Amino acid sequence: MTPGGRRKSIAVFIVLGVGLAIGAVVLNVGWIIVSWENVGLLVVGLVVFPLVIAGVVVNSVFLVREVRRNEQHEAFINAMTHELKTPVASIRLYLQTLQNRQVEDTKRQEFYGIMLEDSDRLLSTIEQVLRAGQYGAKRRHGARSAVDLSSLVADYVSLARTRHRLAPEMLTLRSAASERRFVFGEEDELRAVVSNLVDNAIKYSGSQIRIDVELEQTDDSTVTLRVRDHGVGIQPAEQKRIFRRFYRIPGSIGTRVSGTGLGLFIVRSVVARHGGKVYAESDGPGQGSTFIVQLPLMAS
Repeated sequence: MTPGGRRKSIAVFIVLGVGLAIGAVVLNVGWIIVSWENVGLLVVGLVVFPLVIAGVVVNSVFLVREVRRNEQHEAFINAMTHELKTPVASIRLYLQTLQNRQVEDTKRQEFYGIMLEDSDRLLSTIEQVLRAGQYGAKRRHGARSAVDLSSLVADYVSLARTRHRLAPEMLTLRSAASERRFVFGEEDELRAVVSNLVDNAIKYSGSQIRIDVELEQTDDSTVTLRVRDHGVGIQPAEQKRIFRRFYRIPGSIGTRVSGTGLGLFIVRSVVARHGGKVYAESDGPGQGSTFIVQLPLMAS
């Protein structure tokens, strides 16, 4: 179904609900006029009328929510199809080339590198879906330990520069190397938070990538991670919705960037499981975005 078709479906349910509510009001007024002399019938009508109105409103709300949920699921399936099919098709193409042609050694090594990158992308997509399913099911906490967040962030920033071929000035890290900040939690989950925020900043930066990652201890018990980009920005109304599962910003900004709509849902879930909070700040479209994660530090 096209976006226009979805909007029409939602409008139909809203109009139907309003029409039924108006009809119920008219019937109730008529009931009062007809039976005003009969106190028993009048009382029954006055009691049943609010129940009918409440039922119509609740039914309309659930119908609209179901349409929106189906829209999100359909968008997720389309995004997943693209995210899975594209790297598989790329790997297959290079394998066929290597099988059917004589390729120079330097070119062969280049092909191997591209196929490894595509396989990493495929694995990352699968891991995101698995993580989202686990958090949706509210799984139990795994084994926890002291995690050096400073080292974790620095390692991923270095990896992201290599993976996305970024110059150091395009992705900067501001953190005191001598200060190690420990968080009690699951290292893989915290790494997923950092990777999703940095990768999202890169994806939504457009052609001019300039990302600032900052890690600092804001007070005696809290460490704050900020990931700031200068990309497409976020409308104020969308700054809370973007953390929902499957949610993608409607319109050209959200649809022209590949993704599953799960990354920020995973970030919010992991941060909440570690007793922290996450939120986004942006002055609007074209003004860039800043994602702030606050986590409790381990007691020294």
